[in-house]
Amino acid sequence: MPDFKVEQETVSFWLKVKPRSARERLAYDSTGELRLELHAPPSEGKANQACVYFFARALRLPQACVAIISGQRSRRKLLRITGHSAKETVSAITALASHGRNEITRESTAGSSLPKAKPTSVSR
Repeated sequence: MPDFKVEQETVSFWLKVKPRSARERLAYDSTGELRLELHAPPSEGKANQACVYFFARALRLPQACVAIISGQRSRRKLLRITGHSAKETVSAITALASHGRNEITRESTAGSSLPKAKPTSVSR
């Protein structure tokens, strides 16, 4: 289980990014850490941009609410997300990773004010 650091309405967490993946999804790896698989290559910041875009779309937030704090040139990144309550953000990310899909389903946001998100895909 990932370690979420909550400060007021801000959530920070570490995750591993796997660029050039066959599909885009958020899941847990064998050690229990969050792993984000992306189509984008790791060159010229494209994977970083795709990472921010993925979470912004999945959580229905503007991209400005998702920031990579550390790990710009690493596969392991520290992300900070603002915009929703911390409790809603943590539950949405946990549900998203548990399903291993690139969308938030109605069941995962039951009792939450987060709207249902559509599947994400990076346009080419």
